[in-house]
Amino acid sequence: MSIQDTPSALRVHIGLFGRRNVGKSSLMNALLGQELSIVSTVKGTTTDPVKKTMELLPIGPVVCIDTPGLDDEGQLGNLRVQKSYQVLDKTDIALLVLDIRHEMEDTEKRWLKVLQDRKIPYLLVYNKCELIDRQEWAKYQGENQIAVSADKGYGIEKLKEMIAEKKPASTTEYPILADLIQEGDKVVLVMPIDASAPKGRLILPQQQTLREILDCRGVGICCQTGELAQTLKVLGDEVRLVVTDSQAFKQVEKIVPRTVPLTSFSILFARYKGLLASAVAGAAVIDKLEDGDRVLISEGCTHHRQCEDIGTKKLPAWIQQYTGKKLLFSFTSGTEFPEDVTQYKLVVHCGGCMLNPAEVKSRVKHCEQQHVPITNYGICISYLNGILDRCIEML
Repeated sequence: MSIQDTPSALRVHIGLFGRRNVGKSSLMNALLGQELSIVSTVKGTTTDPVKKTMELLPIGPVVCIDTPGLDDEGQLGNLRVQKSYQVLDKTDIALLVLDIRHEMEDTEKRWLKVLQDRKIPYLLVYNKCELIDRQEWAKYQGENQIAVSADKGYGIEKLKEMIAEKKPASTTEYPILADLIQEGDKVVLVMPIDASAPKGRLILPQQQTLREILDCRGVGICCQTGELAQTLKVLGDEVRLVVTDSQAFKQVEKIVPRTVPLTSFSILFARYKGLLASAVAGAAVIDKLEDGDRVLISEGCTHHRQCEDIGTKKLPAWIQQYTGKKLLFSFTSGTEFPEDVTQYKLVVHCGGCMLNPAEVKSRVKHCEQQHVPITNYGICISYLNGILDRCIEML
């Protein structure tokens, strides 16, 4: 996989925040070396977050996000500020951009406190330094601050170096499965190819899992559900682990001997993205659901819905069948995730392969703060099939 092919979820997310007209868009263009964001002296030119994925040396693959002004006004302005708050949920490193000619305003002070409270690594970037005496620049140099000129290019290379220093060593606590296998281990990946499978390619969790097996110098054996029994027969007792698409749990669990560890891509990603403990606890709430309870099913990606879509069709049917209750289901996808989740008795989230760990953890924290249980697809499906303990015992 080249740097250009690096999925967005694996890139460091850099958010640019600040008041209108402090030069956020100009700074983003200067960092990226291209005219991506529209630059204007008119306040409020950036009305929606603008994203750009690229390689930013010396950091590596990144997503830079230019946001609307924090001091935007009116009904639409308030909605734009809310968009900036949403960007915080996925931000690994924040740049709070300030006009070097003015003292920090209350709006900026509030945002600085938010960054500190959320423990988001940040830099104070004092822009437009070309408009003050060069001798004054030294006052704005420090561990967490720098004077720059997006227009003239002053300080931009130094800023890149400072951003690189803020880069977390890892955005995840665990790998996908590198700590579960050793060199030479054989891992069977069960990947059904049905109407919901993308044409001519594998879905991202399958790609990433297979790549990690290869990085560990393990042996990945891929098959569909119908070929699993013969695959296991040929391999005998050499199988270290079976990883399946969660939708196939019911069939796969009957085929895989109890002596062979079994889990799913979704469960591995629950651990990888920091959702596992909350998801396991949340699954127990399924037994407590009553008629009329609302359940939110949330996906991190957007795609064309198939007639047998897992999120909107299969999962609701399986949960209804298991509980015997008449439940009310709501659905969100992509960047949509409700601020108020108190109306729901349970949130069932996807594996989050298209979301970076910061955003997944933010959604989990969001639910926990409102005392709403959250689980994920793989944990939920294994619970419904009575095999949750088996599917997480290796983890």
